[in-house]
Amino acid sequence: MAKKDFYEVLGVSKGATEKEVKSSFRQLAKKYHPDVNKSHDAEEKFKEAQEAYAVLSDESRRKQYDQFGHDAFNQQGGGAGFDPNNFDFSDIFGDIFGNGFGFNFGGGSRGNQARKGRDSILSMNLTFEEAVFGTEKEIRLDVLEQCDECGGTGGHGETTCGSCHGSGTVTAEQRTMFGTYLTKTTCPTCGGKGRTYKEVCSKCRGKGRVQVKKDITVTIPAGVDSGNQLRLPNKGAAGTNGGPNGDLYIEFSVKDHSIFQRESSDIYLEVPITIAQATLGDKLEIPTIYGNVKLSIPAGSQSGDKHRLKGKGIEDIHSKRKGNMYVILNIYIPKKLSKDQKTLFQKLSKTTLDNNPNFNKIKKHLK
Repeated sequence: MAKKDFYEVLGVSKGATEKEVKSSFRQLAKKYHPDVNKSHDAEEKFKEAQEAYAVLSDESRRKQYDQFGHDAFNQQGGGAGFDPNNFDFSDIFGDIFGNGFGFNFGGGSRGNQARKGRDSILSMNLTFEEAVFGTEKEIRLDVLEQCDECGGTGGHGETTCGSCHGSGTVTAEQRTMFGTYLTKTTCPTCGGKGRTYKEVCSKCRGKGRVQVKKDITVTIPAGVDSGNQLRLPNKGAAGTNGGPNGDLYIEFSVKDHSIFQRESSDIYLEVPITIAQATLGDKLEIPTIYGNVKLSIPAGSQSGDKHRLKGKGIEDIHSKRKGNMYVILNIYIPKKLSKDQKTLFQKLSKTTLDNNPNFNKIKKHLK
């Protein structure tokens, strides 16, 4: 069965704010949590809401979903393979139920599960030329990585947790607005890991991850534009319990060019010409992003005439085909004239518009 639209699941619009998305999910979580609602379809609706919130509450994942829909997270379709089991709902359910419910996505303890690290997004400015031809950029990342001192465990001398006996959860009686329930909660002693350590790691202070600065070289492909994103797998935050790192998404902002205008893979250039050039025709040397070319201006050219230079545009980032360049003519009217120029224009002023069909249409309505 096809998945429902995530916005429809949460009952919010595509322009919903982060606050609105969170508020809607909180209401659905209260309504359909399996410990509260015993309807046969409550658990399924609860899981749908969890998955929708896990995507729409994250800026990077939401952009992917808006662009590609569910295919953005479908591994067979080439997506990033997002797994909602890796999403931490503790802040939401803690607010709603006072940390009194077992709030994992698929059941069971999450403390021992390998979880992928969070994805990150980074903005990068490019010049027009860097975006058109591609380039390499060195960036410094401030990321969380697995501690090499303890292997990400957070300590040395592993022992089974005495509070939960290795299960990662403890059973407790919880009183809520809905009544009294026996619920499983994450073990407060081991944090759901099911194990404790005789000695806390001095490097990561028991967290299993450390913050490091890292310089990497990023290859920017030719043809990127403002708003495009480049995914760098496993360059995000470190995972937990042996899980993979998250991904880093670089979003580009391209600076405008001084004379070229870009529209997708095509380039536009407005070129001024004189009245004489427009009337008599001429050959002009025109700059392109690949060098200068000669362009023939036919006699009788008009302002707004457009000439195509095939293949002189930008390489498409997906198809690798080059767009076109369009030269737009703009007839320049001088504001000051020499005496000789005035004499010539006075002679030209005797030229009539009798052969112009548009003028003749207007002339019929003159009284």
